[in-house]
Amino acid sequence: MTIRVLLADDQALLRSAFRVLIDSDPGLEVVGEASDGAEAVRLARERRADVVLMDIRMPGTDGLAATRLIGADPDLAGVRVLVLTTFEADEYVVAALRAGASGFLGKGAEPVELLTAIRTVAAGESLLSPVATTALIASFLAQDRPAADGDGRGGRDGGSGDGGSGDGADGGGLDALTSREREVLALVAEGLSNRDIGERLSVSPLTVKTHVNRTMTKVGARDRAQLVVVAYRSGLVRPVHRGGARPLPPP
Repeated sequence: MTIRVLLADDQALLRSAFRVLIDSDPGLEVVGEASDGAEAVRLARERRADVVLMDIRMPGTDGLAATRLIGADPDLAGVRVLVLTTFEADEYVVAALRAGASGFLGKGAEPVELLTAIRTVAAGESLLSPVATTALIASFLAQDRPAADGDGRGGRDGGSGDGGSGDGADGGGLDALTSREREVLALVAEGLSNRDIGERLSVSPLTVKTHVNRTMTKVGARDRAQLVVVAYRSGLVRPVHRGGARPLPPP
């Protein structure tokens, strides 16, 4: 089945380059181009896109606002957003995940990385590796919690730490998780794939997928990207400076 891709970027030259690359892959097809976020939302609906390759900085409705609108529209529930970012704008990564993006990719990525990222997101996975990037996400998420977060249940008001993000996953459902689901969630937050988690826990990738899906349902997360947000905002895992995530012991 061909993956339908929508390009959203205010630079026509970049859109043209992405179109040539994506259309060169027999399993991918560019079904539209948008120069701003509002147009991206409209075309995502009209062209029945599977994946939106979304730039963040666009005039008018930017990529973050467009991602929120897509995530909030029940008619676009199957649309995945892959955000393009730059190393100079890493603070946008967390905002993109909270807005409902399924992953992010630097604009300096190699062509094969972009094609792989589109397939990954279209398959329902999230692009959250490598560990160094996940640690970077953690450092920004940690800013939402008070410095003295002794009980690991931080947040601006001692609750979800939502801060008005509107991502729909507030991390408040961890009490409903089994110990194995907590363990899987912590490993997801490290950026590990189902296969990697299965090897770590000596179970099959299918079993891991089942745990992940149940966890998403219980905490109200749309996808794995939001699970990472939940894991850090709830305090289930804590950032270790430039060294990945450190799971907390069960309460």
